[in-house]
Amino acid sequence: MQRNVKFVQGNEACVEAAVYAGLNFYAGYPITPSSEIAELLSGRLPAIGGKFIQMEDEIASMCAIIGASLTGNKVMTATSGPGFSLMQESLGYAIMAEIPCVIVNVMRGGPSTGIPTHGSQGDINQARWGTHGDHSILAFTASNHQDIFEMTVTAFNMAETYRTPVILLFDEVVAHMRERLVIPETGELPLVDRLRTSVREGIDYHPYLPREDGRLPMSDFGGVHRFNVTGLYHDMWGFPSSEPRVVHELIRHLFDKLENRVNHLARYKEFFLEDAEYVLVSYGSAARSALHVVKERRLRGERLGLLELQTLWPFPKEMIREKCANAKAVIVVELNLGQVLQLVKMAVNNPERVFLANRIDGVFITPIDIMNILRLIQGKGV
Repeated sequence: MQRNVKFVQGNEACVEAAVYAGLNFYAGYPITPSSEIAELLSGRLPAIGGKFIQMEDEIASMCAIIGASLTGNKVMTATSGPGFSLMQESLGYAIMAEIPCVIVNVMRGGPSTGIPTHGSQGDINQARWGTHGDHSILAFTASNHQDIFEMTVTAFNMAETYRTPVILLFDEVVAHMRERLVIPETGELPLVDRLRTSVREGIDYHPYLPREDGRLPMSDFGGVHRFNVTGLYHDMWGFPSSEPRVVHELIRHLFDKLENRVNHLARYKEFFLEDAEYVLVSYGSAARSALHVVKERRLRGERLGLLELQTLWPFPKEMIREKCANAKAVIVVELNLGQVLQLVKMAVNNPERVFLANRIDGVFITPIDIMNILRLIQGKGV
């Protein structure tokens, strides 16, 4: 069977995956280093009957996809750090109103406008804590284009399954490099469609009443059912409520529907962990250098392994504790000051044996950078 093989940028791999997953509405504002996503979709979506609109800013972009999702569309927007900051209020609204949508954040250096054309992984904590209040969030990442494709499809599936925003945290290095991508055949990757209510017209519809499996059937806004959508605490009809029981049950629902499924939601890849004395934990583009180090040192008889994270939120701490349990030391490789480092330290049994290999200067971390840290650790007898 002849495969559909392309040589593409990471941003293009994301576009191919979004179309594969059923994206039919995109609203966004161009910003480096995510602009290629909007540029490519401006041609692709109209050609297949979808809708593309360039908004006046990122605030409007997020609001537009929320509205389009409520009317029954699979939706996405893409941005980078400054635009992602502007989206936070509307992101909180989508969490509270349980509106499926996918937000791509191609990370660059920050804060503020930072360093637009260079890579960073500084938005990990912002993805989790950027909007206010108690909530949970889903965030995926990837280190290569085939995984970008799969994680993008996964993001759409999870958004529809759990009626929630899902964030894709890619970085400039992965977004702009080019490599081989095999486009899966139709049906090769499972797709999740919107769960629509079976309640007939004229019968009372409860938009926020979960089924026994936890899923909430939806009715297309503007269709046969009238219902209320609000960012306030609300009852099962969607109407605002300050009744303590209603508030308590809603916030538990919003939090537990993801946090109680951490193991199910965890996506990761492991390399040579069976006998690893030193475990590298990494994600995104940094994991490429980490894997190079592991493979090269293995050839020299050193027992190194790599745990590559693809789910960043909810953070899979139990899995990390298990995978790192027998390591002499854990080295977290990332392009920030240690945002995942702190999470790994809280997850493992011996946090004093967790070390950081990083760069924060806009330069891609190299295998030599990682090896220099590893030699220092080994030199201390760890």
